[in-house]
Amino acid sequence: MAKTKLKKALSTTLKIAVSLAAVAYVYYKLDAETRHDIAKALETANPLWLLLAFLLFNISKIISSIRLNHYFKCIAVSLSQKFNLKLYYLGMFYNLFLPGGIGGDGYKVYYLQKNHGGNTKKLIAATILDRLSGVVVLGFLALLLAVVSSLQQIVAGQNIILIALAVLVFPVFWFIHNKFFRDFNPEFIRALLMGFGVQLSQLVCAAFILWAIHAQGLFFDYMTLFLVSSVVAVLPITVGGVGARELVMLEGVALFGSLAAYDAQATALTFSILFFVITAISSLIGIVFSIKLK
Repeated sequence: MAKTKLKKALSTTLKIAVSLAAVAYVYYKLDAETRHDIAKALETANPLWLLLAFLLFNISKIISSIRLNHYFKCIAVSLSQKFNLKLYYLGMFYNLFLPGGIGGDGYKVYYLQKNHGGNTKKLIAATILDRLSGVVVLGFLALLLAVVSSLQQIVAGQNIILIALAVLVFPVFWFIHNKFFRDFNPEFIRALLMGFGVQLSQLVCAAFILWAIHAQGLFFDYMTLFLVSSVVAVLPITVGGVGARELVMLEGVALFGSLAAYDAQATALTFSILFFVITAISSLIGIVFSIKLK
């Protein structure tokens, strides 16, 4: 038990350290003019577009919670969608604001095992698959958008490689799904469709944020960067993706011809900050559900 607690404490400390290091790197790499541009963009952001972005972000989370509930039903854990949504927001709150201990996904597994008799291994599999199916759709869309963006040539035949990878994404995912998550096979198609609903909602959210900060054009470039940063943010190496998304946005600008020429660091980082604020505010909804569940 003591060894487990120590391992969790070390993992949490490492995540916090990585997040702080990434944020510090981004901050100190910016010159004074870029920092001023970011502050000005935040100050003049259109609140109506930001409100619409907030609504679209939460629509994406509602769809994601429905997908997870379908996974739960595959393993005989029956929850009303209203209760499942509360548990989902509670998990978001724990992941972002309480990174220590078992985290949001771990809490959901613990709660459902204790109060609904779910099998622990199958509950863990459901939460992992929920994240994995989201990353698969993220990766697919990022690969397609990269082809039509101004991504500079990195390797010979870059676009052919990107298209080939996009074509292979779903067959490879089905192989993994069928091998390791067979209990959830009945939901494979529906979960993928919901995954597209989740990510397209977030893309519209991203577009609204860009409009809010008066960023004109270059949407394919910004959207590609956003999707790639979202994939990186899912990796369990930072606290709620803090720092990871900003680092990708900062360094990624140089890889896109149009963005590099436009010197879009300020826009990319302003976007990232606002997306984090929307995520944080949405996650705070979980406080209410935390009190009720307890």
